[in-house]
Amino acid sequence: MNHPHEHSGHAEHSHVGQYAGHNNKPREHHAHPSEAAATATGLVDPVCGMPVTLDSAKATLEFEGRTYPFCSTHCLEKFRADPTRYAAQAEPSARPAPKSPANAAATFYVCPMHPEVRQDHPGTCPKCGMALEPELPTGEAEDDHELRDFRRRFWTTLPLSIVLLAVAMLPAGRMLADSSVMGWLEFVLATPVVLWAAWPFFVRCVASIRQRSPNMWTLIGIGVLAAYAYSVVAVLFPALFPESFREGGHVALYFEAAAVIVSLTLLGQVLEQQARSQTSAAIRALLGLAPKTARRIAADGSEADVPLAEVVVGDRLRVRPGEKVPVDGRVLDGHSAIDESMLTGEPVPVSKTKGDAVIGATVNTSGALVIEATKVGRDTVLAQIVDMVARAQRSKAPMQRIADRVAAKFVLAVLATSVLTFAVWFLFGPEPRGVYAILNAVAVLIIACPCALGLATPMSVMVATGRAATSGVLFRDAEAIETLRTVDVLVVDKTGTLTLGRPQFQHVLAHGSFSDREVLRLAASLDQAAEHPLAAAIVAAARDRGLALADASRFDSGSGIGVSGTVEAHELVIGNARHLSDSGIDPTPLEHEAEAVRGSGASVMFVGIDGRLAGLISVADPIKPGAKEAITTLQGNGLRIVMATGDGLTTARAVAASLGIDEVHGEVTPQFKHELVGRLRASGARVAMVGDGINDAPALAAADVGIAMGTGTDIAINSAQVTLVKGDLRAIARARQLSQAAVRNMRQNLLFSLLYNGLGVPIAAGVLYPVAGILLSPLIAAVAMSASSVSVVANSLRLRFQ
Repeated sequence: MNHPHEHSGHAEHSHVGQYAGHNNKPREHHAHPSEAAATATGLVDPVCGMPVTLDSAKATLEFEGRTYPFCSTHCLEKFRADPTRYAAQAEPSARPAPKSPANAAATFYVCPMHPEVRQDHPGTCPKCGMALEPELPTGEAEDDHELRDFRRRFWTTLPLSIVLLAVAMLPAGRMLADSSVMGWLEFVLATPVVLWAAWPFFVRCVASIRQRSPNMWTLIGIGVLAAYAYSVVAVLFPALFPESFREGGHVALYFEAAAVIVSLTLLGQVLEQQARSQTSAAIRALLGLAPKTARRIAADGSEADVPLAEVVVGDRLRVRPGEKVPVDGRVLDGHSAIDESMLTGEPVPVSKTKGDAVIGATVNTSGALVIEATKVGRDTVLAQIVDMVARAQRSKAPMQRIADRVAAKFVLAVLATSVLTFAVWFLFGPEPRGVYAILNAVAVLIIACPCALGLATPMSVMVATGRAATSGVLFRDAEAIETLRTVDVLVVDKTGTLTLGRPQFQHVLAHGSFSDREVLRLAASLDQAAEHPLAAAIVAAARDRGLALADASRFDSGSGIGVSGTVEAHELVIGNARHLSDSGIDPTPLEHEAEAVRGSGASVMFVGIDGRLAGLISVADPIKPGAKEAITTLQGNGLRIVMATGDGLTTARAVAASLGIDEVHGEVTPQFKHELVGRLRASGARVAMVGDGINDAPALAAADVGIAMGTGTDIAINSAQVTLVKGDLRAIARARQLSQAAVRNMRQNLLFSLLYNGLGVPIAAGVLYPVAGILLSPLIAAVAMSASSVSVVANSLRLRFQ
C-alpha cells in the first residue's frame, strides 16, 4: 500500500538526494516506460536503450555489417553523428572496469592510541603495545589470532597461578614440605607462567624501552622479570643472601607475585580484545547489509544477476519486490514503497516513483523498479556510514584503565629509585656492599610490581558491570563506566528510542453521512491487499474491533501516494490530500482536523467512498512508557536533552513537546547526526548518544558514550559502549549513578595500591636501616601485599550495594 509518508514529506527526499547522486551527470536518454520489457528480438535503440523491433523501428541503419534499429529519427541522427561511440556502447563487452575490492589500495593497520603508527601488516604498537587495527573496514571476519593466543595462555596457566598463590600464601600449603622443597615446587609452577604465558609482555616491554615510551608494559615486564629472576637466584644460590633477607632461615621468594601479575594482565587483555572484537562486528554487520548481487539490464534488454562489485555508474538495474536496492540510484521506471529504516530509522516505507532517489541496501517492499546506478562502491550512503563508524571508533580511546595514566611517571620513578638505591648502598652501605646494593635495588622492583595496582580498576569494573547488569544496563568497558558520569548533553533518537517504533492505529473520524465504524471497516477491507505498515495497522485495528472485512477487487496502488479499489460495490480511495484530489474528491473539509492530528505526531490518510469525502484515519508511533519520566529525571540531573530524528519536523516537534524536550532536529540523515555529535563535542560538551537503529551507528560511535537500546539492531548495540537491555530510558539515570560510584571506587582502590607502593618502596630501598636497622622483611612484604590486595577487593565489593 503506497500510503504517503506524511511526517517525512518532500524534505526527506531532498536529504536523501544529497547522498544518492542527484548531482551526477544524467545519461543522454530519458527512460521510456517500456524499457523494462523485453522484445521478441531482444533489440534496443543503441542511443537511448529503448527496446525496439525491426518492424516497429522508425528507422534503421547498417553499420559495420550490423543493422541498428531506432525508436525515432532523433536517435538516428545522433547515431550518424558518432556511430563508433554508440556502436561500442551497445556492445555488452564494452564496459569500464568495475570498482572492486581487488582494485582497492592495500590495507594498512594503525594504532587507535597513536594514529601516526601505520604499517601494512598486523602487529602491535611499539609505543603503547596495543594491537593495530585495519585502517579501512572490510566485510571479512577479522583475524582474532591474538585474542585466541592470549585466551589459550590465560586458561592454560591460570591453574598454576592459583596453586602457586595457595602454596605460597596459605599456612596449609607451607605444611606440605620444608622450605627448600617448597622453593623448587614454586620454581616449577612459576616457570611456564613467566617464560611462556608472559612472553608477549616482555616483547612489548622491550619495544617500549627501544621507543623510549615507558608504559604499563614496561613496569609489568621489568617487575615480573625481577621477581622471577630474584626468586630463581634465591632457589639456586641461597648462600648469597644475608641473614636480613631470610625468614625462618630461608630466603623469601616472589614466584607467586610474578605469576599472579601475569594472570591478571592476561585476563585484562582478553576482556579488552573481546570488547574490540564486538566493535569490529558492527562494521562487518553494516557491510553485510548490502546485497551480494544486482540484476543488471543489458543494452539488448537481456537481464542477468552480476556480482555487486561489477556494477558501475550508469548501469540499469531491476529491483523486484522484496529485494534490496543494490546501489544508490534514481528510479527510471516503476513505483514502489521503499523501507528506508536502515537510513532514517523510521518504520514507515517511503513511496518512490520515476525520478526519485533510492539508497543501496534499503528494501523494496512492493512494486518492481528499474533504477540507474548513480553511486557505487565506496561512494554509496552505506559505505559512508561504514566509514563514519570506523573513523569514529578509531578516534576514541580504547579500554584504558586509570592506572595507565600514571604508568609512565610511575615506571620512571620506580626505575630511578631502584638505581638510586643501588648507588647509595654500593657507596655507603655495610659490607658486603655489592650484595646489599643488588638485593635492595631488586627489592624495590619487586615491591613495585603492580599486584594491587593490577586489581584496582579491574575489580571495580567487574563488580560495577555485574551490579549494572542486574539493573538492565550493560557496560562494554571501563572507559564507558568512567565517561558516563561526565556527560552533560544527551542526544536521543525518536523512533524506537522515545517511541515504540511500530505504527499503531490512533483514531478514525467520519465525515458527512458516513459512520466511524463503516469508514474503518471499508478502509481495512481495501488495505488487506496492501503491504504497507500503515495498512497493517488499520487492518489490525478493524479486526480488534470485531469488524467483518470484505474482499476487495480492482486493487490499485499505482499512484505511489495512495490506493484505490472496490469493496462491496463501493469505489474507495485512500491516501493523502493530493491522491484524493487527483481522484476528484475535495479533502479540504477535513484539512483542519488533519493538521491538528499531524500536530500530535500522527500520519493522516483521507478516505473517499463513491466520489465523496468519507473521513480520515490516523496512525501514530506511540511514546514508550517511562520515556517522559526518564527525560524529566535526566533534565533534573542537569543534562541537556537534544532530539535528532529522520522523521518529519512536525511530528518530531509534537513528540518533543509531549516529553518536555526543547531542542529538536527533524528530517536528518545519519551524517547529520554524526556531525551534530561532533559539533557538540567541539563546543566542549560531553555527549552521550542514544539510539536503536543502523542509522544511529555513526553517531553512537562518535559520541563520548554511545547508548544503544537492547531492543534495537545488533549494529547499533555493537557501535555503542552502553546497552539498555530492556530499551528503558529510565536505566540511563541509574547507569550514571553507578558510573559515579564506580569511579569513586576506582580512585579509592588506586589510593590503596599506591599507598602500598608509597610505603613499601622506601622500606625496600632501606630508608629505615640507618635508624632502626630494618630491611624489607619477607613477612612484612607478604603482609603488606596481601593487605593491599584484600583492601582493594573488599572496597570493590561495596559496589554491590550501590
